[in-house]
Amino acid sequence: MSLTRVVTVTWRSAWREALANRAGFWTQIAIMMVNDLVWMVFWFLFFDRVGSVQGWDLDRLIVLFAILTTSGGIVLGLLNNARITGRLAATGALDSALALPIPPLLYLLFRRVEPVNVGDLVFGILLFTLFGDPSPQRTLVFGFGVVCAVLILTGFLILVGSVSFWAGRNDAGDLGFHAIVLFANYPVDIFGGATRVFLYAVVPAGFVTSAPARLVDDFDTTWAIATLAVAVGVAGAGWLAFTLGLRHYTSGSSWTRA
Repeated sequence: MSLTRVVTVTWRSAWREALANRAGFWTQIAIMMVNDLVWMVFWFLFFDRVGSVQGWDLDRLIVLFAILTTSGGIVLGLLNNARITGRLAATGALDSALALPIPPLLYLLFRRVEPVNVGDLVFGILLFTLFGDPSPQRTLVFGFGVVCAVLILTGFLILVGSVSFWAGRNDAGDLGFHAIVLFANYPVDIFGGATRVFLYAVVPAGFVTSAPARLVDDFDTTWAIATLAVAVGVAGAGWLAFTLGLRHYTSGSSWTRA
């Protein structure tokens, strides 16, 4: 069976499990969309009072939040195991992935769909379509930004989660997740110099949302290349950390749904 066929079957199985309770599936999506809408109402009220902050106004913030929710919905909704890689490694729950004729990380990424986060994906696409002034060029750059954000989020979550291969049960994965998602909610330009460097170089939240959002409004080839390079680099680092970590993996002697 070809690699593409295995991935397709794996993802189809994940969707079937997610849709087993259709009422619950759509309810979770609706709840997350309402949650995202409330957050947008906050920003609407904020910018209605202050106008703009460090060059960021409501229109640009809408693009930033659309990129965050769309990319976050893809990573946390469609590739959900990226968030819990560390937990799976620490508890010895990777046995089933290692027994299959497919790279373990690839299998894990497509093995689990989380309905509530699919709501983020739906909301992000709708937000950009309705309020992001989606011209052909802006839509193309928006898609580019989402792809880069997905690579960075996925790679970073796997990278910090892979610490569990060496450290055992730890909170690095959860801490990394909360850090990058929290800071990605805000334009990086509102932070001071040292913090801004930190959010580009250590926890790459700036390249998840702020850089792509600026590209949508004012495309710059240099920034686009830099963002893509960071995305490929972080994704590659995550893959490498996971691959090296497997050498230290200790089986939990359990056959579980990863």
